[in-house]
Amino acid sequence: MAFTKQRSQEHFLRAQKSIPGGVNSPARAFGAVGGSPVVIDRAEGPWLFDIDGNRYIDYIGSWGPHILGHRHPAVIDAIHAALAKGTSFGAPCELETQLAELIIEAVPSIERVRMVNSGTEATMSAIRVARGFTGRSVIIKFAGCYHGHVDSLLVKAGSGALTLGIPSSPGIPSGCTADTVVLEYNDQQQLEQTFAARGSEIAAVILEPVVGNMGVVIPTPEFLQALQSQCRQHGSLLIFDEVMTGFRVAYGGAQSLFGIRPDLTTLGKIIGGGMPVGAYGGRADIMNVVSPLGPVYQAGTLSGNPVAMASGIATLSTLKATNPYPQLETLTKSLVNGLSRLATDAGIPHTIPRVGSMFTFFFNPDTVSNLANASKSDTVAFARYFHAMLERGIYLPCSQFEANFVSAAHSQAEVGATLDAAKHAFALTKH
Repeated sequence: MAFTKQRSQEHFLRAQKSIPGGVNSPARAFGAVGGSPVVIDRAEGPWLFDIDGNRYIDYIGSWGPHILGHRHPAVIDAIHAALAKGTSFGAPCELETQLAELIIEAVPSIERVRMVNSGTEATMSAIRVARGFTGRSVIIKFAGCYHGHVDSLLVKAGSGALTLGIPSSPGIPSGCTADTVVLEYNDQQQLEQTFAARGSEIAAVILEPVVGNMGVVIPTPEFLQALQSQCRQHGSLLIFDEVMTGFRVAYGGAQSLFGIRPDLTTLGKIIGGGMPVGAYGGRADIMNVVSPLGPVYQAGTLSGNPVAMASGIATLSTLKATNPYPQLETLTKSLVNGLSRLATDAGIPHTIPRVGSMFTFFFNPDTVSNLANASKSDTVAFARYFHAMLERGIYLPCSQFEANFVSAAHSQAEVGATLDAAKHAFALTKH
């Protein structure tokens, strides 16, 4: 049937009367590409279906967690079984320990882990723990890395903040960011100079080990080694924000790919199998400062709730048993290579960084190694490409500065259909 957005447009007008901007997260708005968002009705495998009846091949996967595809039977069965017993207890349950054990087994740097309800909660808590453990205040983050809407970290952030051109947000007192130092990603010299000048003040360095929130940006080995060596030399903690990459780029996360052992790790997305979940964990001596063992307070009534825990256990257990990562590597590489070939044939300057099943098509001929490089991308061309793909049944992130995700439910058939759509979209993009 012909593509139409009539019902979605009508609903969006209705939503704007009760929800700020009509969306509950800025990343869902079409502000960077123009027009109004499509409203989703249901999902299955690699597909999304909107309220107008359009079907899309989904390359968002709820921003990463649906690595098994939508409504995987093992995950749905686990959720149903948990729901039969109750939604939350505000008391310990066996499932939260089972999920903690799976995480600790998969990620060697994590010896103790605390469940929370979102990636933002995880990073906020990890920062507090790092400061409490070290007795220091200064945090280093990197321009373009997004760590949730944490006051002290919403400085030169990526994701929706980058798309909307908001380097920080009103409502955050200057004192909240006074101890936040922002450096350029992949700039080893700048990092070493900062530690030389302020090493005794620095509680922690936090980063996405593979950036997904200014588009996919890959760290250099030298940069990662410098991070680890500088933190160890100066007694600072290294925090890997693997909310997006954890169990996505590899079962043990990006740290297992790069051979780096951070002191603290934040997780989210996949460990809830699509349910609202986050976690932070690390060395036992660091985590032991968290209440009730230690003085650093952090709490949450719904943390470790049985429905989210069951969904996460089913997801991680299925990933462990089936090991879809080689298949995802092959399929995503085939898609990226095909997109690059078609773009080259169409005369479109581009680069497509990829790690595992994450990638970004940058309308930018240069290697994207930091926010300054990413910001040179042709966002007007991206917007044309986005809408051309959407009208041909391909659901992409509605911003140049986001990651695309391939799931185990995708097949070569979906890749082929995506490349067919891209061939037409690239022709339209040039004009």
